[in-house]
Amino acid sequence: MRLSAFLLSTVVLASVSMADDMSVKQEGIKYIKMLGGALKSELKRHMKNDPSGMEALAFCTGSAERITNEVNAKLPKYATVRRTSLKVRNNKVNTPDATDRKVMEAFAAAIKEKQLDNKSIKVIEEGDVTRVYKPLVTGKVCLKCHGNTLDPKIKDALKSAYPHDQAVGFKEGDLRGVIVAEIKKH
Repeated sequence: MRLSAFLLSTVVLASVSMADDMSVKQEGIKYIKMLGGALKSELKRHMKNDPSGMEALAFCTGSAERITNEVNAKLPKYATVRRTSLKVRNNKVNTPDATDRKVMEAFAAAIKEKQLDNKSIKVIEEGDVTRVYKPLVTGKVCLKCHGNTLDPKIKDALKSAYPHDQAVGFKEGDLRGVIVAEIKKH
């Protein structure tokens, strides 16, 4: 009788733990979608207005950090959302830490083995913080500002705005980076 009560309590505790994990994951995905959606809709609009990519580049240079801050201002005090990459463009705000690097290296390896899509999510717990990662896979339109061959105007604008830019040389389907939500236990 005691064994069955122990097993039942273990199952209940495991179920509660799994439910908590799922709710943190879903909360992180919600914040990722908020940031990703805000940036993507603006990028699409600017690319439609100017297919050269110059208007989109001006938007990213002047507004991506502001939009990230605006989204973060809407989140609970225990949560943040940000972007990062192994090859950063803006090293003042997007530099990855060791955990970010490890997750992105795993995503990049999974892409090479064709075992990752743009809907993959990775959840990492570190102390009292849970990180939820979503990969950003390079699309064809991304290559205007992140590819191997850049229009000279784009190249000059990048050099001017980001003198230490590393975010070029991508091919379609490469890992461009991640959006990561960080949620502190509360």
